[in-house]
Amino acid sequence: MYQLILSNVAKHISLTEEEELFFLSLLKLKTIKRKEFLLKEGGVSRYQTFVAKGCLRTYTIDDMGKEHIVMFSPEDWWSGDMYSFITGKPAAYTIDALVKTDIIQISKNNLEKLYEKIPKFERFFRMLFQNAFVIYQNRITSNLSQKANERHKQFIKTYPGLEQKIAQKYIASFLGVTPEFYSAMKQK
Repeated sequence: MYQLILSNVAKHISLTEEEELFFLSLLKLKTIKRKEFLLKEGGVSRYQTFVAKGCLRTYTIDDMGKEHIVMFSPEDWWSGDMYSFITGKPAAYTIDALVKTDIIQISKNNLEKLYEKIPKFERFFRMLFQNAFVIYQNRITSNLSQKANERHKQFIKTYPGLEQKIAQKYIASFLGVTPEFYSAMKQK
């Protein structure tokens, strides 16, 4: 499991063997069952989470009880409620597992230790957060300006292969359409 996170880090920074060992010593491994919560809206996000295997979803529930999926975090993705993690304030999102999911977490305290001992990790997480910001911006623009079939094409591009691994109702929620509309759209 550790090799996948090291490969993820290596996309942006190079580590010595000693740095890898220190980084790995700060991590926590965990397995989350299907439908188990990683974070509930109103709780405080205390970890940045890397998905080693499986898939998480980040969502909110409106006043009418309808779920709105903001993002998926399949294998080799990071997940978390950034606002809550940074500020220590209640999370706006709920995160749960769509399938049994193996995760690797780093706490805020350990992340600070990592920044102090290996400053290049600040660059890594800055790049990670910048990429996440771009994804969120593109998602907002897509939701405001694209038709459902265009949003679906973007979903497939962003999450290759995920469509075959998760229930259609989750993809429909992500696209902002009903499951029936999504099914009809796919058949066209």
